[in-house]
Amino acid sequence: MSRALTDLCDVPIVQAPMAGGGSCPPLAAAVSDAGGLGFLAAGYKTADGMYQEITQLRALTSRPFGVNLFLPQPELADPATIEVYRHQLAGEAAWYETPLGDSDLGQDDNWDAKLAILLDDPVPLVSFTFGCPTAEVIDSFHRVGTRTAVTVTTPQEARAAEEAGADALCVQGIEAGGHQGTYRDDPERDGAGFGLLTLLTLVREAVHLPMIAAGGIMRGEQIAAAVAAGAQAAQLGTAFLVCPESGAPLLHKQSLGNPLFTRTELTRAFSGRPARGLVNRFLREHGPYAPAAYPQVHHVTSPLRKAAARTGDAQGMALWAGQGHRLAREMPAAQLVEVLAAETAAAVLALGGPSPTGGTR
Repeated sequence: MSRALTDLCDVPIVQAPMAGGGSCPPLAAAVSDAGGLGFLAAGYKTADGMYQEITQLRALTSRPFGVNLFLPQPELADPATIEVYRHQLAGEAAWYETPLGDSDLGQDDNWDAKLAILLDDPVPLVSFTFGCPTAEVIDSFHRVGTRTAVTVTTPQEARAAEEAGADALCVQGIEAGGHQGTYRDDPERDGAGFGLLTLLTLVREAVHLPMIAAGGIMRGEQIAAAVAAGAQAAQLGTAFLVCPESGAPLLHKQSLGNPLFTRTELTRAFSGRPARGLVNRFLREHGPYAPAAYPQVHHVTSPLRKAAARTGDAQGMALWAGQGHRLAREMPAAQLVEVLAAETAAAVLALGGPSPTGGTR
């Protein structure tokens, strides 16, 4: 693997940072201790909440790990469209007996405060989603010894990340569960993203940065395919979601294998930004007219999603999942890393290549 990743993990397996609860210190620690790279998701958390999770993770493992940040979002949403959506969700509020959330809770996800903490008490790796930080921000992390990775969904975004000085790219295909990490939220491009293998090739020919492949990966054979396409590692989210260490609600974990949920779709229904989840009632009913308004819609629907989870109603939850969700295997995270690493090595060996391992412990 590239030197940007080689001493962070022993095997080319990265646990995706899943905002909303899936990523948590026990999961990240288990993955890192097994030789992969565990990740915490700082998105939607307060700066202090992020710091507390980092502290908990450090108490659980001495191995490297990463923290993911959401970039501040521009004020582009039309307030009128948000108000219309609120009216359309009135029936949901009545059904769950909970008020809708406040859409004016801020655009920056506590960006400045989180940066200050991470620069004062550095972690091995920080990744970014929903945009590329400035060269000054990336350089400030380099000065304290933190490596940086930027999520990209197009070759153009990859070039911007390279110009800003990023150490690595998380190359996210449209197969990925959860939010698409696009820099610019353009409704005209909903569903028009690249598949992972095509995107890896496009990005590899556009820039010269190590790539972490993300999008629908559930098996070692897929990791090997991503490595063959030029990636140095693969990032898996849905595969780790069902592990006992995952912080995802039990109902969410069970839904991944529930025959009631047959497919995934990209939707703005829950957050106002395109995100892939299992198709349930809420997504079907509200997805067609949900506005492009992130994070306002996220704030508005948050109480509804929490109420649905409390009452055991999977039809009202944001069941984020990648296209490979049917391949999820319920096992401890360390065991899953071991199985994935063995599958990857066997697939690479079958192709006549060297074992895709990283550095030494």
